[in-house]
Amino acid sequence: MTEAYIYDAIRSPRGKGRPDGALHEVTAVNLSAQMLNAVQARNGLTGHAVEDVIWGNVTQVGEQGGCLARSAVLASELDQSIPGLAINRFCASGIEAVNLAANQVKGGAGQAYIAGGVEMMSRVAMGSDGAAIAVDPTLAMRSYFVPQGISADIIATEYGFSREQADALAVESQRRAVQAWQEGRFARSIVPVRDRNGLTILDHDEYIRPGTDLAALGALKPAFKEMGEVMPGFDKVALMKYPHLERIAHIHHAGNSSGIVDGAAAILIGSKEFGVAHGLTPRARIRATAKIGTDPTIMLTGPVPVTEKILHDSGMAITDIDLFEVNEAFASVVLRFQQAFDIDPARVNVNGGAIAMGHPLGATGAIIIGTLLDELERSGKSTGLATLCIASGMGVATIIERV
Repeated sequence: MTEAYIYDAIRSPRGKGRPDGALHEVTAVNLSAQMLNAVQARNGLTGHAVEDVIWGNVTQVGEQGGCLARSAVLASELDQSIPGLAINRFCASGIEAVNLAANQVKGGAGQAYIAGGVEMMSRVAMGSDGAAIAVDPTLAMRSYFVPQGISADIIATEYGFSREQADALAVESQRRAVQAWQEGRFARSIVPVRDRNGLTILDHDEYIRPGTDLAALGALKPAFKEMGEVMPGFDKVALMKYPHLERIAHIHHAGNSSGIVDGAAAILIGSKEFGVAHGLTPRARIRATAKIGTDPTIMLTGPVPVTEKILHDSGMAITDIDLFEVNEAFASVVLRFQQAFDIDPARVNVNGGAIAMGHPLGATGAIIIGTLLDELERSGKSTGLATLCIASGMGVATIIERV
């Protein structure tokens, strides 16, 4: 089988996902096109150089609707002969785009792909597309649907994580992100976002809150306590599903949950022959990919079973992995992953995560692949695993190996 290699990995800075955020005036199509143009320019691509653009975005409605991937190609400098495929696996859309592209290359369906994703959360509100699992009572009742924040609190309750542990992880995420930016660890991957006149709009992750400490986080009220205990009373739904729990401990708040932001990322994936033909040197091999379905109520536990699956399927052990990127959707997700595999926290999210820098839904999976690759190169390590939890109960993982 043909090997699939990563030749380039880029991302935009992440802007605050609200009207006063730096990227609010940029559309999803425009930001995506800027990422595609950067990949093209950095790698000297001309004509039908890649087979397809596979692009993830979660809220596929309005200006993020239609086939956003094809719209982005047409808005970019890529040749119009290159098609586009828009995909949605909720928060793992970006990493699933990468995995699909890699497996297409491995299967001989084209020599190269650009894969990644985008989410403009300041412009297209999360959940504005509707979702049957949340709004169709027949499915919601059958699956014991609760919002993700409640799910994160269920994980904390089930596995015994305290508010103090969650806050400590959040403070560390902020510290690591600040250090990473100060030391230029993202420099190779960051593509500044520019306006129509070529002027830079944003060149750094603006969501980071330097100086965040336990005292500041301790003053924040639990974000999901009221919706759980009062109206609409999702705790009762959770306790019907998990009667062994006496109550749900609401430990999550804005400071230890992922930030709402705008952003995009792109990965150039190809065969060895593609690299030779274009004079490009591969940076890493995509060694394995995996996905799995999990309990839709607790919902966010997917990183654990999908990691078990990808290791089993590839004949590897957890000790074969040097570094981990586990999306910080909520603090309890990462705490559970570390607990399940008894992993040293120093090997997980070395340069901070979505709690500090934000989680642009459709882009995050591709972002963490690039972050993982950059850190493997910086630290001289070999193998990394990236994984995300997913709405409705799923997990996706990717193992990359430097070459």
